[in-house]
Amino acid sequence: MFAFLARLFPERIFWRKLEPAGERRLRLAAARAEEAIIRAHVDNALMFVDTLAEDLTFDRAIETYIREMAIPEPLASVVATRTLVVLGQDLVPYRHRAVEAAEEAEERPKLRLNDASQGRQPGGQRTIKRA
Repeated sequence: MFAFLARLFPERIFWRKLEPAGERRLRLAAARAEEAIIRAHVDNALMFVDTLAEDLTFDRAIETYIREMAIPEPLASVVATRTLVVLGQDLVPYRHRAVEAAEEAEERPKLRLNDASQGRQPGGQRTIKRA
């Protein structure tokens, strides 16, 4: 009886394990498919925002889209964030922010990663590494 049930409900669908190259191609294809789904949701959410602009604010329109489409939570936050990014590109241009960030980076002292990773103080003393 157990053998019969094991044939009906196998532990794995594919008995043969994929080779590492095949596994990488499978993961890449799955990632591309997930990105395409996210892009489609963002495009549709933007259309939803445009259509309901007279009746709802953009954040309420995005929330309504996510609720009506029953998008599960990990994906819903990604769709909402990317939709807001697209909407915000017109309000805060990227180039202006990039110039400000570059000016701010020039004011900060340079970080010496080699010294930080070895736990050294600038004077050459070793510090005690604590967990």
